[in-house]
Amino acid sequence: MPAQSGPRRHPAIRSPAASNKLRLLPLIGATYFMVAGGPYGLEDILGKAGYLRALLLLAIIPLIWSLPTSLMVGELASAIPDEGGYYVWVRRALGRFWGFQEAWLSLAASVFDMAIYPVIFVDYLSRLAPSLTAGYRGVLWALAVVLICTLWNLRGAKVVGVGSVILFCILLAPFVVLIGYAMLRWHGIGSGAILHPVAAPDMAGAISVTLWNYMGWDNASTVAQEVEDPQRNYPRAMVSAAVLVALTYILPLLAVGLAGLAADQFSTGAWTDAARTLAGPFLALTIVIGGMINGTGMFNALMLSYTRVPFAMAEDGMLPGALSRLFLRRNQRGVPWVSVLFCAVIWAFALRFTFERLISIDLVLYGAALMLEFVALVVLRRREPGLIRPYRVPGGTAGTVAAGVGPALLIAYAIYAARGEQVLGMNALLFAAIVGLSGAVISWLLPRVSRGNPHA
Repeated sequence: MPAQSGPRRHPAIRSPAASNKLRLLPLIGATYFMVAGGPYGLEDILGKAGYLRALLLLAIIPLIWSLPTSLMVGELASAIPDEGGYYVWVRRALGRFWGFQEAWLSLAASVFDMAIYPVIFVDYLSRLAPSLTAGYRGVLWALAVVLICTLWNLRGAKVVGVGSVILFCILLAPFVVLIGYAMLRWHGIGSGAILHPVAAPDMAGAISVTLWNYMGWDNASTVAQEVEDPQRNYPRAMVSAAVLVALTYILPLLAVGLAGLAADQFSTGAWTDAARTLAGPFLALTIVIGGMINGTGMFNALMLSYTRVPFAMAEDGMLPGALSRLFLRRNQRGVPWVSVLFCAVIWAFALRFTFERLISIDLVLYGAALMLEFVALVVLRRREPGLIRPYRVPGGTAGTVAAGVGPALLIAYAIYAARGEQVLGMNALLFAAIVGLSGAVISWLLPRVSRGNPHA
């Protein structure tokens, strides 16, 4: 029998007060940082594919990857606005086992994903003052990012959302200036470097990086009980954030291309060089500071998202009894503070590993979780036709099935493209598969641990 449509409650839970809930604009800001965090990260797409192909990828992939995902999130988040978001949808549609797998895949992906952002902060800080990040100092700065974002998150979803809006404005201001200088250099004549190909294109790598830069639309769903009027605000936030992401990706690339900067010069961090070439050292400095904001803002917003998943699992009794009761604790602002601290510690330990941008692992684990969400969308349409859906994916049941086809094909391509990559001495896909399948083993062990616990 399907679960009840209303939010789940436990007597130990303190719900967030209305004054601490996310309104529309902060929700848009938080969603933006969960997905994008500005044009940083696009340099590799440009260096691998050249301007014309990069712009086509950035324009086309959202239509078959981001749009279907945001439509799916819009329907399910407005119909089932429960804390835990995607985990709750899959558990409700497919049962406890698959709900646990959804949570496991998402949290496992977060270990690889979240280690990236403090490192981005340190990389850009090193451009500003190399001596500050030399040796062990770089690790201390990365830990400082984790600590600052943890304290920030403990103040509540509203504070994180409002902070995301402020960081959005500060981060993008230098790119507005950069676009202006690029347009002055272009003078409206010719196509600049747009039509110039790169010497050694790598389309498989460019597509994978593009997918990585456009993923994460479902992350905002996990804080549904901390959003004001979620039935109305989630669909609006998804559409607004999608437009912002596309514009802030495409416009800077188009501008520097028209200004004639060669695509071959672009790799991670090249926005700084582009700013220095077009406008001088001061704008380059602001781009560097923006890179530090990018790492902090994305870590902060994603911490808000991921930390609600263990809380929702505890609320459903998916964790051993004593642990479950511990994870249910909220502070005065309604923040599940034990879950926040637990995730922060796990991600801090992950900083020990010298992970590069492990896009292949991220895409496999995230892609598997995303496909479970699309399956849940279809199953709930058929099993619960009477469920109130303030927003619906167009096209009936056929439309819900069709929505998942594009993302599924792109994930399959990304997996194929990564077939030769190595991680920690083994094939990256095998490594991701082992991590993913571990969830099935753990879900089998947990009930036995609970039965052996006299306090469960």
